[in-house]
Amino acid sequence: MDEALQARAAAREAIDDISPRRLRGVMDEHLSGTSMIPGVLTVLSARVVVGDGNEEAVLRRAAGVQLIYDGLKLTRRMVREEPWADGQGALEDDMDVLAADVLVSRGFQLLSHTEAADKAVETVREFGHEQTDFQSKEGTSARSLETNVFELAAIAGATAGGKDAPIGLRQYVMGLARSAGKPPLPEATEGLPESVEEVMHRVGQQPTGDDRVTTHSASDR
Repeated sequence: MDEALQARAAAREAIDDISPRRLRGVMDEHLSGTSMIPGVLTVLSARVVVGDGNEEAVLRRAAGVQLIYDGLKLTRRMVREEPWADGQGALEDDMDVLAADVLVSRGFQLLSHTEAADKAVETVREFGHEQTDFQSKEGTSARSLETNVFELAAIAGATAGGKDAPIGLRQYVMGLARSAGKPPLPEATEGLPESVEEVMHRVGQQPTGDDRVTTHSASDR
């Protein structure tokens, strides 16, 4: 899937200036082996709502969504595995913590001047609630990380041309997240239906009504 290759390349390019080199290497390793579904959904959302537009801006948004997802996904893994529980946490674990923080931070930077900024903040906030509930073993009413990130992808992509993100498109991609099963996400070619772009185009053409996404900026920087 070309969109997956483009999204991965954009995400890796977005961290190309991170130093020290060892930290960048840890981040790059995570990006090399992760599912690109969040980035792909960003690209497809832009295509079905905006059409042919500024590909560079769209891929920058796709990278932002992907980096936020991978940073939070890495954080979730460490919360669940508790590598320091026995007091024997290794240097690799410390590097993973730092890598997770920088991935999310760089993702925020890429989306900060876009219409998806508020949703990015909401995604991280709800992720924190979800993990707190998990640790307390009280269950959770928060939406899953994947559900929030897929909606973030739809918003980031659909608003790339200054348009609103149709509620039907957002609902469809959230449904994809719920049907994906337990993490980790599969590769985009395996985890997305063959008709995904066709369906996204159909639901993306529906009127948004009052469910519009508030616009923070008319253009990407």
